Amino acid sequence: MTQIRYGMVGGGPGAFIGGVHRAAAAVDGGYELVSGSFSSDPAKSRQTGEELGLKGERVYSDFREMALAEAAREDGIEAVVIVTPNHLHYEVAKVFLEAGIHVICEKPLTTSVEDADELVRLTTERGLVFVVTYNYTGYPMIKEARERVSAGELGAIRKVVVEYSQGWLSTLLEAEGHKQAEWRGDPERAGPSSALGDIGTHAFNLMHYVTGLELRRLFADLGTVVEGRALEDDAVVLLDLEDGVRGVMMVSQIATGERNHILLRVYGADAALHWSQEDPDRLRMVDSGGTETVLFRGGGVGPHATRATRLPGGHPEGFIEAFANIYSEAAAAILGVDPVTGVTPDFPTVQDGALGVDFICRAVESDRDQAWVKMTAERSTKSSERT
Repeated sequence: MTQIRYGMVGGGPGAFIGGVHRAAAAVDGGYELVSGSFSSDPAKSRQTGEELGLKGERVYSDFREMALAEAAREDGIEAVVIVTPNHLHYEVAKVFLEAGIHVICEKPLTTSVEDADELVRLTTERGLVFVVTYNYTGYPMIKEARERVSAGELGAIRKVVVEYSQGWLSTLLEAEGHKQAEWRGDPERAGPSSALGDIGTHAFNLMHYVTGLELRRLFADLGTVVEGRALEDDAVVLLDLEDGVRGVMMVSQIATGERNHILLRVYGADAALHWSQEDPDRLRMVDSGGTETVLFRGGGVGPHATRATRLPGGHPEGFIEAFANIYSEAAAAILGVDPVTGVTPDFPTVQDGALGVDFICRAVESDRDQAWVKMTAERSTKSSERT
């Protein structure tokens, strides 16, 4: 297997998601980590590089230096993975795109619509692959749900309900020096939103990925429940989707007792689909007569779900494997190969990321004005083609 040489920006000491990305990239053997700028603190960056077994000259104190140096090397990186706080995504991605290097970036893509659109433009102009790691689209049964909706098995879609609830911010952790809570609660680093920018963007992308329905307008109610917090930690968003479909999104990081509760329900005229991230190998389908069919990963599913499956049914796959599926699909696109005839690479693109940023910014605007707000008209096209 041809390995893609990659570098990482961010993901140093205390950064949970950096280790997740490195593990996901390693699952199928398609990537080799060869360089990084892991922290704005040079000592911490060097420490992480040493722990990961990297050569000292390929561990950088600044991502700009890294982009220039790696682009000039014959054995330089082919892709960069960005796992920094939100406010750095745009600048880091821009520098590497301008250096001709493919990008794999954490969500949300940027903290402003203008910056997101600039990254779309640069990616298109340079002909590069840009992946936004909405990793829940990597679950096999989410791919199966998408296939069944696209095939019309639910009939005309009537209603969509999506929920993403956590409880880890039920207290003011940012006041206790908690690194992850600190930057997520800081408008300068998180952007205009916390809960929606952190997990609501996943819920929106999941709904869009499975149904293919475009969001026309929204009404958002954002709340800050924990006193002393600068950004919202709880939200409800009403969704006006194309074809007159109604949707409801519930997002919370103060839902005491919840760990990582993601629930998607799609109701059609003929049947409905139910999926829960904490029971990800199962997709529940109920027809209009009440007959329930439970579909399991590993048997009787379509080509996208099959390709995203590694183990036989009954052997649980989960978060890391879903992340790894994003990396595997990205590798196919970067290398220009089609690993399975008739099944094209399937991953969240920079256009999907820009759509997510537009959603966040429109929701903040709606809450501020307490009014229905339209999505940006020119972005209301299919951001990722259904295959």
